Amino acid sequence: MGQINTFIWSTLFQQNTPADRKPVDTIQLFIKDFIGAEGVTWGSDRINVSAVYLRDYNGPMATKWEYTSLLYHEMTHVFQWNGEGKAPIMLTEGIADYAILKANYFPPAFAKPGSGDKWDKGYDFTARFLEYCDGLVPGFVAKLNKMMRKTYDVSFFKNLTGKPVEQLWKEYKAKHPGVD
Repeated sequence: MGQINTFIWSTLFQQNTPADRKPVDTIQLFIKDFIGAEGVTWGSDRINVSAVYLRDYNGPMATKWEYTSLLYHEMTHVFQWNGEGKAPIMLTEGIADYAILKANYFPPAFAKPGSGDKWDKGYDFTARFLEYCDGLVPGFVAKLNKMMRKTYDVSFFKNLTGKPVEQLWKEYKAKHPGVD
């Protein structure tokens, strides 16, 4: 977990000092039998992982890989800012999936660049859009996360790129013609 913490702080969010980070001293991790989501983060320090979900993987290496991917996603939720609850949930999920994309822990079924019908569809679709934005403005996701410390506004996209999110989405889709 320490390696994942370091990745999230330094690579993903570029939070190089404790003052930049959420003040989380301890993360509680529970593996329980429950059906539904593969993992859930409660509050700012509790992650529940579904043992039922992990049992579906064949072999210890596949299970370890999926568990690690899941931890990158859920631990991103622990450390990300969400505008004190104002950021759209699908954007925060997209940022968490962006973490697994950047850490190279994304599954084969992960959305391809240009996929999706709206920028805030969430998860892997939004992660791919954020990847595009990061290509335009290096450190985009870290800067966006920092802006979301106390609040959220869709204008953050324009503040960072000079373009409104709708225009960014149109340009992103145009860069990947024929992808749904």
